[in-house]
Amino acid sequence: MLILTAKDIEKFYTMPEAIAADKQALKIYTQGKSDVPLRINFDMQKGQCLFMPAHIKGKDIVGIKIVSVFPDNPKLGKPSVPAQVMMIDPQTGEVCAMLDGTFVTQLRTGAVQGAATDLLARKDSKRAVLIGTGGQATSQLEAMLTVRPLTDVAIFGLDANKGKQFTELMKKRFEHFSANLYFSENLDEDIYQADIITSVTTSKEVTFNGDLVKPGAHINGVGAYMPDMHEIPSNIVEKADIRVLDTKDGVFVEAGDIIDPIEQKLVSKDDFLELGDLVLNPQLCRQNEQQITLFKTVGTAVLDVYVGYDIYLKAKEKGIGLNI
Repeated sequence: MLILTAKDIEKFYTMPEAIAADKQALKIYTQGKSDVPLRINFDMQKGQCLFMPAHIKGKDIVGIKIVSVFPDNPKLGKPSVPAQVMMIDPQTGEVCAMLDGTFVTQLRTGAVQGAATDLLARKDSKRAVLIGTGGQATSQLEAMLTVRPLTDVAIFGLDANKGKQFTELMKKRFEHFSANLYFSENLDEDIYQADIITSVTTSKEVTFNGDLVKPGAHINGVGAYMPDMHEIPSNIVEKADIRVLDTKDGVFVEAGDIIDPIEQKLVSKDDFLELGDLVLNPQLCRQNEQQITLFKTVGTAVLDVYVGYDIYLKAKEKGIGLNI
């Protein structure tokens, strides 16, 4: 069995590779060539354990992500949300790899936004806004910078001190992109100018003013994953010309910022595509420079398993990781 830590994966696996893998994973999902059972939750005395398996039929790839939520873990010097991705050898049925699940989740979540932004945002997009500075924010920023030649990215968080510290870290980490990264002191103005807007929060209230979004902008809703969370304004969902989801099955039952406008009859379920539809038929992507496009993701195990297996194969080729 090959053990791959976050540091191992960072050595060789790139955001462009993850974006390409996510596109393929969601194409396979939309084609009905994967099995993704409902998530299994176990409540324990000190926390919760979640099991998320997936099977990629054509490639005979099977894996599972195990995530635990144990709020008291930091008192023990351990992460509150430990996670692992485990892969099965299709020839023997043995566990062939265990990957750092937290890192894989961050990577594939950034990459799926990058995939959507690549397929939907204007090719000449220059200005972007990132709302949220939590654990998923770094990969979200990297994905936007990867797929478009951005000149300016405004970063916003409710905690200004934390937001400014995060911005300074990102300037150093992504200086090779040559984009001007700055903390937003005027979110409304930055939204008004933005070609790409990515919100990665668990907010129960909208995170920006939808009336300020300009024609031609692309919006990503990444953070809100529960019915009571609502980071994307309903008027944006209503007026978007193209609305795309990672999976309809997931978003329609989990994402409040999509569930609510459907219940309010501002839009119907028939008004949405899956990202896999765009990969299969590029003609469904942006048709002109004035269209407002929207992407919403809540995540799916097919991303964890497909990306996890891609990482595993490339690590084996390069001799990276610990064999036990």
